[in-house]
Amino acid sequence: MEAGHPSPDSSNEECTVLEALSGLACHTHTGKVTELYCSGCEVCVCEVCALGEHADHPTGPLLAALGTHRDGLQERLTAAQNRLPQISEALVSLREILQQLTNQRALIEEDIHISFEELHKTLDVRKSVLLMELEVTYGLKQKVLQAQLDTLLHGQGGIVDTCTQTEKALSGEARAASLQAERGLGERLRDLASQGLPFQAEENDQLDLLMETEGLRKSIHKLGTIITTSAVASQSEASGVGLEQCIVGLPACVTIMTRDKAGGPCRSGNAILSAEVCTPDGSVADGEILDYKNGTYDFVYTVNKEGEFSLALRLYDQHIKGSPFRLRVTRSPDPEESPPTTTATSLTATATPSTGSSEGAKRRGKSPGSKKKGSRRTGSALGTPRRKENPIEDDLIFRIGTKGRNKGEFTNLQGVSASSNGRILIADSNNQCVQIFSNEGEFNSRFGVRGRSPGQLQRPTGVAVHPNGDIIIADYDNKWVSIFSSEGKYKAKLGSGRLMGPKGVSVDQNGHVIVVDNKACTVFIFQPTGKLVSKFGSRGNGDKQFAGPHFAAVNNNNEIIVTDFHNHSVKVFTPEGELLLKFGSNGEGNGQFNAPTGVAVDVNGNIIVADWGNSRIQVFDGSGSFLSYINTSADPLYGPQGLALTSDGHVVVADSGNHCFKVYRYLQ
Repeated sequence: MEAGHPSPDSSNEECTVLEALSGLACHTHTGKVTELYCSGCEVCVCEVCALGEHADHPTGPLLAALGTHRDGLQERLTAAQNRLPQISEALVSLREILQQLTNQRALIEEDIHISFEELHKTLDVRKSVLLMELEVTYGLKQKVLQAQLDTLLHGQGGIVDTCTQTEKALSGEARAASLQAERGLGERLRDLASQGLPFQAEENDQLDLLMETEGLRKSIHKLGTIITTSAVASQSEASGVGLEQCIVGLPACVTIMTRDKAGGPCRSGNAILSAEVCTPDGSVADGEILDYKNGTYDFVYTVNKEGEFSLALRLYDQHIKGSPFRLRVTRSPDPEESPPTTTATSLTATATPSTGSSEGAKRRGKSPGSKKKGSRRTGSALGTPRRKENPIEDDLIFRIGTKGRNKGEFTNLQGVSASSNGRILIADSNNQCVQIFSNEGEFNSRFGVRGRSPGQLQRPTGVAVHPNGDIIIADYDNKWVSIFSSEGKYKAKLGSGRLMGPKGVSVDQNGHVIVVDNKACTVFIFQPTGKLVSKFGSRGNGDKQFAGPHFAAVNNNNEIIVTDFHNHSVKVFTPEGELLLKFGSNGEGNGQFNAPTGVAVDVNGNIIVADWGNSRIQVFDGSGSFLSYINTSADPLYGPQGLALTSDGHVVVADSGNHCFKVYRYLQ
């Protein structure tokens, strides 16, 4: 449409601000130009219009109206453009969550397959035991009855033969020459008639089978549960006295109510919450998260000094409403005074971000970072361990852990390492973290943020401690090895682009990092800087080949000991990859393996091996000769994985099927 020609549907008064950009003539008054704007009618008018029908309306210069309009349009444009970064950030977050959901699904699917394969294996083992027991019981009974049968047959044959001879003698003439022979027959008949024969059965024919399968069937129908919740961080809220007041040294409590996307309350527990109270300098206060299994959680914490603090509450690594909260902690006026009432004003909480908030707080479960024990949960394995009383004497000193996502709880723990300064490190694979304990089993700390970026963990499977104190972690899904400081601060990664599925890690006498690549069936040797020193191994059944190698250890001669999972053997190599020793075969006997996993070596060169499929630990000398078992009868292992020797000379093993680690006596 040409400028100056109104739309067929327009009236003369429908001249808009945008149309005035062309300097239109007034449609009502010929020869007049619309230089004014009636804000009441939102139309352009001329001077005559302004004095006439728009006399009582607010009018002003058209150029000023245009400027105001364009300013408003610019504001709306800016507001719309400001949404784009939010949308981009939300897209990144959602894609990450979707990827994590997909990864978690894959991990759970793998866990289901492994669990049911193990159940099948357990059933097959039980089947073999029952068949063997049947054969043994049958053999014992059959031996008794067969011996009795043989005795009777022998007795019967003797009587028949003697009777036949006697009848023949009696049928002939009585002669003096045969008297001696007949006298012998008589003595034999007398002995046969009086001999003791087993006429009554000395064994019975009972062989029955009692199979109480009904309870097992019911258990199988209830076996396994997929755990989830519809809780979202943007709708979940925190409340309670802990957001209103806090006194130094006294417990404070915050209640978290989880809600779904529509704001409705969630009625189930098991949401992944993290909580952290920290100062601007980064120090963390003690705390504990309690799950009431009804959608509500309590975070109980204690702060031992005055000052400004930040309380970060995260649900699935995202801040809930109002988080992080700013806290001010004060001292009670009277140390003997009971905790103040809710009217106290010693703490203020706002939703403004504080400098105490830290990205390093993206952890799962209970409050991380604290070395003190928080409120102990019912049934928790945390605390001072005591040896389990059991009528069967074995080597178990203590066990730590149950299935879960909090500190001291594990989901598919795999790698184990022990440091020279008395720490036990556990690679908690499905919880994407490393947990650290003392040699006595006291929880020290945990670190790890789930993700696929450098410094994050996706599936940690192996862990080792470098002589300089650094913590080395094999990340199976991220396909690299991460290096953290002894405090859990990320430093570097190595092997990216080379590794396909690193499972176990170790450190040799030169400080080199030994990486067992499970997928590539190769052992890599790196400098801590990431430079590749050498590699050896390929997929296969040969002496220098592997089929799913798992973990490695290094002895005092700098020789590398590798467990070859699917080849059911242990192999010892020089650092250059030359095979020195191979021992083990598939089976259940002494020195045999059913998929070996963890391996460690003591100061005397003895090799300790976790026999995953046989759920036991075997000990060999340096030449591969079987020495003994570590006695696990009282509290049996179930799928042991990584193991290590602690600085006080005990064996620690990841009992993955029982979601705990165990420490056993071991005399070197």
